[in-house]
Amino acid sequence: MRVFLLEDEYSLRVSIEEFLEDLGFEVEAFERGDEFFDAFFNDQCDLLLLDVKVPGIDGFELLKEIRKEGKNTPAIFITSMSHVNDMAKGFEIGCCDYIKKPFDLKELEVRMQNVLKRECFGSNSHTISLPGGCEYDLKKFTLKKQDREISLTKQEKRILELLVKHRGSVVTPAQFCDEIWGEYVDLANVRVQINKLRKKVGKDVIKNIHGLGYRIDT
Repeated sequence: MRVFLLEDEYSLRVSIEEFLEDLGFEVEAFERGDEFFDAFFNDQCDLLLLDVKVPGIDGFELLKEIRKEGKNTPAIFITSMSHVNDMAKGFEIGCCDYIKKPFDLKELEVRMQNVLKRECFGSNSHTISLPGGCEYDLKKFTLKKQDREISLTKQEKRILELLVKHRGSVVTPAQFCDEIWGEYVDLANVRVQINKLRKKVGKDVIKNIHGLGYRIDT
């Protein structure tokens, strides 16, 4: 299994490369987007790991050009960009997943395995299928359950977007405080808001992982 990695931060690039090679992957690592682009069209690979802010061609433009050429190689963005609009742009361009820095390398492994064992929705669709018959549209930021659109408040949308972004992984109360409210808030308030959302979408969609946080399964 061959992976092309684009990451301009030397220590992180080396750490990811060594970690994946220990798992049995063959890794080609690049610092610049233009070098990555040239190599991609002259070689074969099974998965793309793309930082966004890199010298040369940035990760977004790079994947956009790759998709224009009809190449559907699964892609995961690795980036410090955390705004939901950036996440939406990545999915719209055609990525399959999105992991925010800093992250545990084990999380990267899990996300790679998830992408490799399923069809990459990002290359041909804006819709993610969720448990309980739900579908989330990454372009329109709308949620449907059994073909019925569910009305969500602005805050509920942000909570759901965060869970979708980290689907398959537990999102902790501290993460909700940081990424939804931007500051510490009473954890009881966090639970109340999430429970309101769970009542709308169903407990089978958003799971309460006791003592840890909440998770949407892939």
